[in-house]
Amino acid sequence: MAATYELAGADPVSVVLAWLQEHPRAAEALGGLGRVSGISEAPWPHLRVTHGPGGDMRTLTWATEAEVTLEVYGDPGGWPGQAELRRLILVCAAAATELPDALHTPGQPVISGVRPSGTLLWSPLVDGQPRWLLGLLVTLHP
Repeated sequence: MAATYELAGADPVSVVLAWLQEHPRAAEALGGLGRVSGISEAPWPHLRVTHGPGGDMRTLTWATEAEVTLEVYGDPGGWPGQAELRRLILVCAAAATELPDALHTPGQPVISGVRPSGTLLWSPLVDGQPRWLLGLLVTLHP
């Protein structure tokens, strides 16, 4: 039962967010550091990392598969275009898939897998600001 309570503290978003904030390929694609966070904010383009709606919590013990959502936003004026933003989100997703091979940080969840959930969605905001969404399934344990 103790593993079930430990799992409650195993947050996949914080691990993926920290990884992508420091990833050189993600920074290069987005135009520099400081463009990955947990909120939609300038400078643009910007990657938001947040909890997703899906996943498989299994028995709330080991090797659960939580969904993390990547959202890449363009400038409210409409740039960069749809194709470039799609490229950016896929570069960031590819960078996230490298996480299982990284050195484990004590006290952080163990990430043993990162894969797309199958959903890549063009979803501009109501004001026209361009946005792509992509779900990642993150297999982890405390």
